[in-house]
Amino acid sequence: MTPPDSAVRILIVDDQALFREALAALLEVQPEIEVVGEAGDGEQAVRLAAELRPDVVLMDLRMPVLDGIAATARLRAEQPEVRVLALTTFDDDADVFAALRAGAVGYLLKDVSSTRLVEALVAARRGESALQPSVAAKLVARVARWPHEEAPPPAVPLSERELDVVRLLSAGHSNREIAGKLFLAEGTVKNLVTSVLSKLQVRDRTQAALRARELRLY
Repeated sequence: MTPPDSAVRILIVDDQALFREALAALLEVQPEIEVVGEAGDGEQAVRLAAELRPDVVLMDLRMPVLDGIAATARLRAEQPEVRVLALTTFDDDADVFAALRAGAVGYLLKDVSSTRLVEALVAARRGESALQPSVAAKLVARVARWPHEEAPPPAVPLSERELDVVRLLSAGHSNREIAGKLFLAEGTVKNLVTSVLSKLQVRDRTQAALRARELRLY
């Protein structure tokens, strides 16, 4: 397991060479980040990820050869230990939900600040969600429109404390923020999140939020 105080190993994937180079230069001066490689399309990204073993792939979506959504799905299937954080110009509903369904742990736009991007990369290595506010709003609006089925949702044996954690992580709070709100140690929250992911049979926090909404847990 990667020590928490080591730099986050990043693979940058974007079909625009100038953007890749500028982003790499920006991130390489951050002590929390180590840029281990760059790729110009999704096919190359999957291949390099297998070779370089990054912690996080910073993935553009609209690229030639293999687009970012298809590449994300392949990484999730073939290299599940690698986290994918979408970084794109587009925030339309189709791209947002396709990327999250494919397995991206977060979705940011290219106008994000460098500080927020670094925070998101560090969080992504921990498996935590990182969503642009406009994207989070789309997610909330989308799940609010989902029809309620007449049959009761299947029972999920979550404790009351785990339900509290689900509600807070679904709202985008970090482990530290959840710990503060529930007056718990951060390590306790981490264990609760791990238990929630296991019981909901999902890989990451974003998928947990979607699954919890499907089950009407909040």
